[in-house]
Amino acid sequence: MATKSLNNIWIRRQQCPCGDWKCYIKYEGDDQTTIGSQLVKSETSLLSSSEVVFTPYVGQIFKSDDEAFEYYSNFARKNGFSIRKARSTESQNLGVYRRDFVCYRSGFNQPRKKANVEHPRDRKSVRCGCDAKMYLTKEIVDGVTQWYISQFSNVHNHELLEDDQVRLLPAYRKIQEADQERILLLSKAGFPVNRIVKVLEIERGVQPGQLPFIEKDVRNFIRTCKKTVQENDVLLTEKRESDLLELLDACKDKAEREEGFVYNFTTDENGKIENIAWSYGDAVRAFAVFGDVITFDTNYRSITYNLLLGVWFGIDNHGKAIFLGCVLLQDESAQSFSWALQAFVRFMRGRRPQTMVTDIDSGLRDAIAIELPSTKHVICIRQILAKISSWFSLPLGLQYEEFKSEFDTLCQMENIEDFEHQWNHIIARFGLGSDKHVALLFSYRASWPLSYTRGYFLARTITPEYSKSVDTFLKSIVSAQACLQVMFEQVGTGANFGYEYRGELQYMPIKTCLPIEEHARGILTPYAFNMLQHEIVLSMQYASTEMGNGSFLVRHYKKMEGESLVFWIPEDEQVHCSCKEFEHSGTLCRHSLRVLVLKNYFQIPEKYFPLRWRCESCLVHIDDQTSEFSNDECSQVFHSLTATLFAESLISKERFHYVNRELAQIVENVQNMPANNEVAMNLAPNNVIES
Repeated sequence: MATKSLNNIWIRRQQCPCGDWKCYIKYEGDDQTTIGSQLVKSETSLLSSSEVVFTPYVGQIFKSDDEAFEYYSNFARKNGFSIRKARSTESQNLGVYRRDFVCYRSGFNQPRKKANVEHPRDRKSVRCGCDAKMYLTKEIVDGVTQWYISQFSNVHNHELLEDDQVRLLPAYRKIQEADQERILLLSKAGFPVNRIVKVLEIERGVQPGQLPFIEKDVRNFIRTCKKTVQENDVLLTEKRESDLLELLDACKDKAEREEGFVYNFTTDENGKIENIAWSYGDAVRAFAVFGDVITFDTNYRSITYNLLLGVWFGIDNHGKAIFLGCVLLQDESAQSFSWALQAFVRFMRGRRPQTMVTDIDSGLRDAIAIELPSTKHVICIRQILAKISSWFSLPLGLQYEEFKSEFDTLCQMENIEDFEHQWNHIIARFGLGSDKHVALLFSYRASWPLSYTRGYFLARTITPEYSKSVDTFLKSIVSAQACLQVMFEQVGTGANFGYEYRGELQYMPIKTCLPIEEHARGILTPYAFNMLQHEIVLSMQYASTEMGNGSFLVRHYKKMEGESLVFWIPEDEQVHCSCKEFEHSGTLCRHSLRVLVLKNYFQIPEKYFPLRWRCESCLVHIDDQTSEFSNDECSQVFHSLTATLFAESLISKERFHYVNRELAQIVENVQNMPANNEVAMNLAPNNVIES
């Protein structure tokens, strides 16, 4: 156990944000939890009824003795007994060439010399001379080693056990790693063994006595671990300190070799590293275009180093996650999160996001309020929904599915008054008024329901596709049980995936005859155009009624509820909708588009094509001064030219290859042109940022 624990193991944070350390999060769909729950089932029934284990026979061949032992063990469990390894025979030429596997009740207990104690323990032996056995012999055929059954007997002189009894045999009672961690945590908190077993039964959702181990196993495990844990604590402390120093050296080396790489760290009073963060030049440049909304993922922590992993992501104009920065923190306090946010803002040259999306965390919420007071803080609804089962499935029992359905509807309500009315109704109906998790969710209500956050810019960061993109990156860096320096290299490798256009040139068909659709196709990326095209198509199902003073009431031709109010200001070519879809995603809604078509617009006003969703955003890196120049002058100058060029180049392969070749040459020529000295001086970063 000591050696194994030195591996760098990353796990999802399982501490509940309610603050009660005894509260344990079991994520829906999480790999670790799924495995853990399956282990209970597999231990109670190792093989499903559909799987048949045939009786071994003399002459049966196996590739190895381990394979044979597993086969015989499965057969034994299905037939009400267990086995153990007995004698093995070896020779100088063949090594071990015979293995004897016998019934657990084989042989007789040999009397031992009793210890010199007042009341010696007289344990009753289960051995009764059972003759059931399976003997293996090794042979080499055509240079290939194999094992065959040389003797087999299935005759027992004792009663065989039923399924609910055989699982309690010592050979089949195992405490898996996930349960070991939980047992140690509860033991350190002072829980007695019987209470620990009860907690595990509740968390696993099994009946009393149905765990794959008994109280005796838990007691023995705790006793064995006490000394081992103390020894491991010393080893892990030394490993953490040395690995953090190696990580710091890797950052220093990276800063010397790679322009734009930045890092920061803190030390304690003894000069030991506490926290460390880093980012790359490409990430800093990407933030200038895609830094309006970022996700700060803090779902993983290292149980080896006791460090929290935080990763900042943005979303690019193709809807994919892009890496912006990484941090390792010693704890989850507001002070540590504040330092991380300060470092991130320095990395991004003082820029701050409009919106930051996180999980529920009181320390992180307090840090954002202090360090980023003008940034909107949004709790990812998908993170909340992942915890709902752990919070309410047991208290509600059979009512949980009905509660879950109503809660999903509640999350999507657009009106705050409707949300709070329905919230009170659900809480009263299911009797959850005193539930601590209900109180937690309500205290965070300004940050997660759509009714409160629909005016915040999120740029599609709540979609399943984006979440999958983030999850793929995270699993690529936490899957290996490697040291921190190797993880650092994995982060660097994975970070590069976000800074190049990763999609092939797509043909985007027109679905309506509206000129605004043709116009938008030449400006937006395929991802952004598909979002807008969806709204354009749906806008044709809506009717609008002019109310006066530039306002329009827009409603679906079938649905009488859910109407939206649109305000149109012709002097400034502004359109505003009560649904706030443009403010939420950067894509004009179907209601606003309906009004623009009604007012004979053949092109959507330029201001409603955010730079972050345009094709041009992936062609250049834009910083402070250059981004202002591009928005105010370059966009309008180049828009009509690029739209025409794009449309004409798709007519034939010859045109496309010609345009692609010439544009590549133009880009190369521009990149070789000298930059403005003043801009270059303003953008030159200091690699090491002082705390």
